[in-house]
Amino acid sequence: MSARFQELDWRQTPMGELSLRRRYDPLFRSKVHEIKLGDEFLMSSLFTAAEIEMSRLALAQTRGTDLRVAVGGLGLGYTAEAVLEDNTVGSLVVVEAMAEVIDWHREGLIPLGPTLTEDPRCRLVHGDFFAMVGAGSGPAPEPEPEPFHAVIVDIDHSPTHVLDPGHAGLYTPEGLRHLRDHLLVPGGVFALWSNDAPDEGFTELLGSVFDRAWAEVVSFPNPIQGGESGNSVYLAVAPRA
Repeated sequence: MSARFQELDWRQTPMGELSLRRRYDPLFRSKVHEIKLGDEFLMSSLFTAAEIEMSRLALAQTRGTDLRVAVGGLGLGYTAEAVLEDNTVGSLVVVEAMAEVIDWHREGLIPLGPTLTEDPRCRLVHGDFFAMVGAGSGPAPEPEPEPFHAVIVDIDHSPTHVLDPGHAGLYTPEGLRHLRDHLLVPGGVFALWSNDAPDEGFTELLGSVFDRAWAEVVSFPNPIQGGESGNSVYLAVAPRA
């Protein structure tokens, strides 16, 4: 196999064919790691600015120290790493539906794997994040004993473009209320990544469930398309007790 392209692992999963690839990108002059589900790209290390900024935006809304944080979706680990860079974080649980992705981190096939697995604050958990927050039907991981200061989600492409039909329940009033119940009140923070432009209707829905809700666009250079691209980050703060 060419040194410019390697398939590091391939697994058949209930959701389809999952693969981890590493290639050299001559435009960026760097190695790129990618996770694909069938023909669909789930994650690429080329564009991670919004995933990283989402964690920073969410934690900027929190108060105190020894914060308890949950991240839905492990991927290549950039969201989780950004959480751990904040020294106010006391514990982080990362919930990932695909055990194979957790294996890749633990085996060091993904560059950020050692950073996450060697940090005593961080725990990688196999399970259905949506079921954990009462908005899905898959196998839920063991629930955390206390509410979270922040719940940060990077799983679906957007609230209307989900990876699995079972995820859609989160993006409803009932699903968001269930998620809100897992946040510390007052002031718990929910953050959601989206590949699409901000959806005014979804922002209004968040505002009907939470005390405050808004969307921010995170822009980043995109040499492939020329100019800049952007992702959306939705933020919502739990209502006062």
